[in-house]
Amino acid sequence: MFKEYRAYLADNPEGYWFRRKLYGYGWTPARWQGWLLTLVYLAFIFGVLFASSPQHALIDPEEMAWPIIGATILFVVITWRTGEPPKWQWGKTKESRRRD
Repeated sequence: MFKEYRAYLADNPEGYWFRRKLYGYGWTPARWQGWLLTLVYLAFIFGVLFASSPQHALIDPEEMAWPIIGATILFVVITWRTGEPPKWQWGKTKESRRRD
């Protein structure tokens, strides 16, 4: 199954940063730019959570929602613009099966 998934992500002639998930709705990083964006997003989220923990209290825990919401909206917008058009998918499409 992992070979199939890796082959699916590698078959990316359009150069999308994010490909549609094979099962379900959403995206998965397909190129290094997508992985970098995902890691930066996660580092920001964990940084906000760490800064709002009671032991460190750099920001008020009630105020941490706005930076997280803003970062998430920005992440989704960038993913939408650099990713494959989203749609519900359950396995490979007929077109991609014919290429194999």
